[in-house]
Amino acid sequence: MKFNIKRTVLLNALSRVSRAVSLKSPLPVLTGIKFDLQTDGLVLTGSDSDISIQTKVTDDIEIIETGSVVLSSKYILEIVRKIASDTISFEILDGALTRIDGGSSQFNLNGTPAFDYPRIDFAKKGTLLQADSAILKRLIEETSFATSENETRPVLTGVNFHAANNQLTCIATDSYRLAQASSPLSEETVFNIIIPKKSLVEISRIIEKDETVDIYVEDKKVLFIIDDYMVLSRLIDGTFPDTSRLISDYYDFEMTVLSTALLGAIDRTTLLSDEAKNLVTLTMNPDRVLMTSNSQEVGSVEEDLPKAFYKGDPLNISFSGKYLSDAIRSINSDKVKLEFSGPMRPFIVKDLEKDDNIQVVLPVRTY
Repeated sequence: MKFNIKRTVLLNALSRVSRAVSLKSPLPVLTGIKFDLQTDGLVLTGSDSDISIQTKVTDDIEIIETGSVVLSSKYILEIVRKIASDTISFEILDGALTRIDGGSSQFNLNGTPAFDYPRIDFAKKGTLLQADSAILKRLIEETSFATSENETRPVLTGVNFHAANNQLTCIATDSYRLAQASSPLSEETVFNIIIPKKSLVEISRIIEKDETVDIYVEDKKVLFIIDDYMVLSRLIDGTFPDTSRLISDYYDFEMTVLSTALLGAIDRTTLLSDEAKNLVTLTMNPDRVLMTSNSQEVGSVEEDLPKAFYKGDPLNISFSGKYLSDAIRSINSDKVKLEFSGPMRPFIVKDLEKDDNIQVVLPVRTY
C-alpha cells in the first residue's frame, strides 16, 4: 500500500470514521481503523461491532500501490492531526509496519494485517426508506435524550422507529419521561425497530447538509447512507413497550407560557433542590401559577410565573425540573403548552401550534 493524500481530507474522514471505534473493544483489531486502498480510492472503516462507519475517499489522493492495513485509531488520528504538512504520504514497509511522512515528520506505526479485521456487510438490502436529512436529524435530537442509561431493560436504551400509515414516529422513554416526534412519509413503508442511542447520535453528527438519506432496514441491522458515509448499526432485540396509554386524548387542565420564562423559573427553583431528583412543584389556579422547591437540609424557594396562562380547576403537581427543562429545549419553540389530567397522571408538553413533537413527563409522589 502506497499513496499520497491531502491532510485535511484524510483528517475529516478519519474524525468521522473513528467515532465508531471503541478503545475498550474486547477484540484488539477493532481499536483500529481499516485502510483499504483500491484502484479508485481509499476505503476507511471503523467499528465496535454495534456500530460501523465506512467512507471512501476519491478526491485529493494519489494512488501508487493498492493494499490494506489496520492502524490504531488513537494514534493515526493524532498523527494526521499534528503533522505540519498539506500532503501526507503512506507506505507499508514490512508486513503491517506503516510509514507516514509529512513535512519534516516521519512516523513508523505498527499496524495489524487487514485479514484479521472482521468482515462487515455494508450491502444495500432490506426495506428502503428515503428521508430528508434535516427531518431525520430533528427526529433524533427530539427523542434520543429521553432514552434510558440503565442496561437492565435494553429496549429502553434505544429509540423506537415505527413506520406505518405514511408516517414515521420515533419514541424514546426511560420510564420516567417520554419523547415522541413524528414526520409524514411520501411512500407507504412499514417497519418497527429499535436503534441504539449511540448510533443515532453519531448519525446526527455526520449530517451536516440538506440531502436525502437512504435507510435500509433489515431484521437485525439498519444501514444509513449519508453523503459519502455508510453507517451500519445493529438493532436492539425485543418489543418496545406500548406507550400510547401515556398520551391521553383529553386533558382537563392546561397552561401556556413562554419557554424562556419557564426555563428560567426551573433553573432558579432547582438551585436549592436535591441534585439527584431536581424535584419541583407547580401550584396552579386561574389567578396564579407558582413553582416551588423545598429541601429540608438547604431551604426552600418560590417562583411566580405571572405571564403563565392557566385554564382549569386548581392543581398541584410535582415532577423532575430537569425532565421538564429537557422537554422544553427539545421542542425549541417560543411558547409551550402543558396539558394535565390530574396530580398523579403523566402530563404532556408540546408546541403551542404543532403536534409533531410531544414530550411526556411523569409526576412524582411527594407524600
